[in-house]
Amino acid sequence: MPATKPLVSVVVLTYNRRDEVLVTLERLQANLAGDSSVPIILVDNGSSDGTAQAIRQRFPAVTVVASNRNLGAAGRNLGVDRVGTPYVAFCDDDTCWEAGAIQRAVDILEEHSSIAVVNARILVGPEGRPDPTCDAMACSPLGAVGGHKMLLGFMAGACVMRAQCFQSVGGYWQRLFIGGEESLLALDFATRGWHMVYAPQVVTRHMPSPNRNAAQRRHLLARNAIWTAWMRLPIASAWEESMRALTSVPTWGQRMKTGMEVLAGIAPVLQSRRVIPHHVQTMRHMLQGSTSP
Repeated sequence: MPATKPLVSVVVLTYNRRDEVLVTLERLQANLAGDSSVPIILVDNGSSDGTAQAIRQRFPAVTVVASNRNLGAAGRNLGVDRVGTPYVAFCDDDTCWEAGAIQRAVDILEEHSSIAVVNARILVGPEGRPDPTCDAMACSPLGAVGGHKMLLGFMAGACVMRAQCFQSVGGYWQRLFIGGEESLLALDFATRGWHMVYAPQVVTRHMPSPNRNAAQRRHLLARNAIWTAWMRLPIASAWEESMRALTSVPTWGQRMKTGMEVLAGIAPVLQSRRVIPHHVQTMRHMLQGSTSP
């Protein structure tokens, strides 16, 4: 009998974390042992530490897509371009799907054609403590689809989605680089009437990397929140979101840096401006005062 064609591929994104991603791939392959036909596509985002070569040597079954530079979140677009399955499961070099999790997400997507994204329950560290975001998702006030809480957002490295939906909105916008890059996609998905849901039975493990620049992360999160607001929100809401984002940056000097970078990139932001429809604005208003995505 011919082998059954897989329904889902896994796209892993990494940058200069060779040792960590090797451990992640080992765990991922072990957790997929019951379904070894699932393709794994590794996007190396221009690493300089020999990541691509090490993966090719140790994991010959993994497809390595090597970018010649760091594209940030948009590196995932290169991985999805290589996907030949209707669904794609994303993870990063410090996250890994638990056994059976991806199939549970696929079952949800197969059953509910309006769902574009299934967001996982995230367990953090070797002790498996729940990520606080999961409590917020579980309390989303947006209703449910098929018993799964509806969201207006998702976690880029902890979700399974329809590849066609991802590609139809253009994937991640490269100028955002990284940090809150999901927000723009989420608004575009909701605009098209596609649902994002939280499925606690779909579990991924996050082992936070020590190789993080917290100050730079806060800066990018604030900048991207402002850019996204001006690309999609009504003017009053965009101003409100901009002020909220700037006040999240802890010092005046850092706020000035963020503000200057926002202004330097505002032209392509405004050229990409398409205000979300009323039903998505209503969803945002329902989430005001809530920490749900």
